[in-house]
Amino acid sequence: MTADPTDPPRPSAPSDTGKDTASGDVLRPTTRLSPVQFRTLESLRRTGDPIVFDPELIDSLRAEMGDALSHFASRLDDQTDLFINKHKIGSALDCEELHLTPDEFAWTPANAQGTIAHKAVELLISWPDEPVAADLVDEAMSRLAVDRRGPGEWIGTLSPGDHAEVHSRATERVTRFMEDFPPLSRRWAPLTEASVRWPNSGRIVMSGKVDLMFGPRPGPDDDPRESRKVIVDLKTGRPGPRHRQDLAFYALLETLVREIPPRKVATFYLDAGVAEAEDVSERLLQSAIRRTLDGIHAIISLELENRQPTRRPGSACRWCPLSTECDDGQAHLATIT
Repeated sequence: MTADPTDPPRPSAPSDTGKDTASGDVLRPTTRLSPVQFRTLESLRRTGDPIVFDPELIDSLRAEMGDALSHFASRLDDQTDLFINKHKIGSALDCEELHLTPDEFAWTPANAQGTIAHKAVELLISWPDEPVAADLVDEAMSRLAVDRRGPGEWIGTLSPGDHAEVHSRATERVTRFMEDFPPLSRRWAPLTEASVRWPNSGRIVMSGKVDLMFGPRPGPDDDPRESRKVIVDLKTGRPGPRHRQDLAFYALLETLVREIPPRKVATFYLDAGVAEAEDVSERLLQSAIRRTLDGIHAIISLELENRQPTRRPGSACRWCPLSTECDDGQAHLATIT
C-alpha cells in the first residue's frame, strides 16, 4: 500500500525529520520537527486501518442533497438563483436580524491579512529556495495587487504606513504557520485556497474555498475509494463552534463532488499553535447535511418569503452594527466581557 504522508513510522522524538525509509521523505526535507510541528503531525496522522466509506452511503447523501435542492429551487422566483457558502449558512442560522442587515464590508489591514497570508502559504508550497516569510508576503501582495478581485485594488491604494501594517500582520501569520505546521512536501499533494462547488449547475449551487487540503492519490495496490485527504482551516483567535461546522460543510462538499469523503478535518489555530482535528464519519456528514438544509431553508424564507427574522444573540454581537440598539445583544456582551 502506498504510504500515507501523515502516517510515517512514529518518530521517537520531536527532532525526527519524518523520514520513511520505505517510501522516501514525507515532509519537506529542510528542517527537523519542532515540538509543535511534531504535535500537529501526530494530530493529523492516520490511526488504524485505511478508511473506505460504503458507496451506498455516498449515493444516499448525493440523492438526499439533490432532492432537497430541487425542492428548495421550486420555492425560488424566476429571477433568483442562490449561491450558498459557509458564511451565508452560518449567518442565517445565527442572528437572523444581522443576516438581513446590508453588508458594508470594506478591506482593512485586519481583514486583509488572512487573504494575503493564504496567498503567501500557497507560494510557500513551491518556493524554490529556503522560504522567508517576509519575502513570501512581498510576492503575495504584488500578485494580489494586479488582480481586480479580492483586496487587489485596495492594496494599490495603501499609504506606506498602511502597507507596512498589513505586511507586518500577514508576515506574522505566515511566520507562525512556518514555525508550527509540519513542512509541506509535494508528495502530500498540497492545495491552498482549493475551490469546490456542487452541483455544477442549477438554481442553487453550494461552494467553498478550503485554506489547505492535502493527501496523495492512491497507488496501484490501494483501494481507489480510500479516504486520504485532510482539510485544514487556518484561524486566529479563540475556538468557536462555527469553526467545526464550517469544516463539516467543506467535508460534505468534497464528498458530494469527489464521492470520497476526506479522512480528517482540522482547524489550526495560529495564535496557539494547536490543531483541533476530527475524523470524518457518517455522523459528521449527516449532521452537515441537516445544518446545510436548515440554512438554505432559513435563507429562502428570510430573503424571498419575507419571514420575520428572529434575534439570536451570540458571538457575532461583538461586531454587529445593530448591537448598540439591541438590548438582547448588549445583555449578551455583558456576559462575555
